[in-house]
Amino acid sequence: MDNAGKEREAVQLMAEAEKRVKASHSFLRGLFGGNTRIEEACEMYTRAANMFKMAKNWSAAGNAFCQAAKLHMQLQSKHDSATSFVDAGNAYKKADPQEAINCLNAAIDIYTDMGRFTIAAKHHITIAEIYETELVDIEKAIAHYEQSADYYKGEESNSSANKCLLKVAAYAAQLEQYQKAIEIYEQVGANTMDNPLLKYSAKDYFFKAALCHFIVDELNAKLALEKYEEMFPAFTDSRECKLLKVKEFDSISRLDQWLTTMLLRIKKSIQGDGEGDGDLK
Repeated sequence: MDNAGKEREAVQLMAEAEKRVKASHSFLRGLFGGNTRIEEACEMYTRAANMFKMAKNWSAAGNAFCQAAKLHMQLQSKHDSATSFVDAGNAYKKADPQEAINCLNAAIDIYTDMGRFTIAAKHHITIAEIYETELVDIEKAIAHYEQSADYYKGEESNSSANKCLLKVAAYAAQLEQYQKAIEIYEQVGANTMDNPLLKYSAKDYFFKAALCHFIVDELNAKLALEKYEEMFPAFTDSRECKLLKVKEFDSISRLDQWLTTMLLRIKKSIQGDGEGDGDLK
């Protein structure tokens, strides 16, 4: 069956589902088998959604999954409703990012009501990623990463919470919210420095916190370096720490976009104080 045939079959299933829903609303049929008709309609909407998916009609698929989700909720099937809202969100992601967010938020509301905070956190990350890549609204992306981190912390999933917080810190620094970034990098660094598997990452977090300090105030940056060395002696021996101490910012390797941006801001800050003595490569 070609895509046009799949869409025709999906449209027919949608029409049949709507008939079942209307039939369930009549008084006598509502008394006798109303729920059965709603269940049949749910199944038809889901089948239609999958046919639309195969035809790559993502908006129609999202709408069909949404209809199924609403009927599942009417039947008090919360888990099935949330699953259908997630399926709707995944379909809409390919066609209508804002509608995808609406559906995922509906799923999150159900999951949090059920106490399923880990799953809710996962979907907050998906929403954050949509804001990052599709809608380019970094403030809202930050808010969803923060909410995800809160839910993960509540469920003692600290590693997952830290991943979300590090995204928040990176974006906070880009938005010049340096104090917020510093607090997060210090917090995650302190949480990981005693973990044998994660302690090497802690050096990187303290390094990024120090960079944020340098942009704001060089004196505070030097005091911060001393604090980090005292807290985490392994940081003292790191190449990054040694370069920061002598302000050899040009020699810092592993440059990615974030680091390049921060180092250029440090250079601008130093030059603003009349101390610039070289160009960043």
